[in-house]
Amino acid sequence: MKPRLLQATLALATALGLEGCASQNIETYANEKPTLDLSTYFNGTLDAYGVFTDRSGSVVKRFSVVMVCNWEGDKGTMDEDFTYSDGTKQKRVWHLTKLANGHFTGRADDVLGEASGESRGNTFHWNYTLSLPVDGKIYEVQFDDWMYLMGDRVMLNKARMSKFGFGLGEVTLSFFKR
Repeated sequence: MKPRLLQATLALATALGLEGCASQNIETYANEKPTLDLSTYFNGTLDAYGVFTDRSGSVVKRFSVVMVCNWEGDKGTMDEDFTYSDGTKQKRVWHLTKLANGHFTGRADDVLGEASGESRGNTFHWNYTLSLPVDGKIYEVQFDDWMYLMGDRVMLNKARMSKFGFGLGEVTLSFFKR
């Protein structure tokens, strides 16, 4: 292998290795206030506003979401209606299940398999694979999704998107409970 190619390969392997080590730990937020109760916060109608940024940080899409959410016991539904800056619309309906010890699972039509999440303190973290339509094609992308309750009505959300471990971009979103 040529020296330049070897150097590039080692640099890429190091970067990928460091990216895997750089993940947050949900336990870090265990004592943060206000305490997030998903079934309380995601109950009723919420408005959300967000952007998708590419790897360079450039805004690729802006969007708003109206969410109608309700819970019955340990089962929750989040009915989301997205409107994008280019005028396109999208709907996603999440079906959530609250498990023991702050754990949750979730399903939606465009989510492959089951999302799994965990709540501690003011924070909720979950992971899932989404079937994402882009320019007439469907891509399976992984989401590493973090939500932080800021107060009774406001939550901030930051999600990293990746495919095969390579970062594609981020979604930044703010929720406002009516």
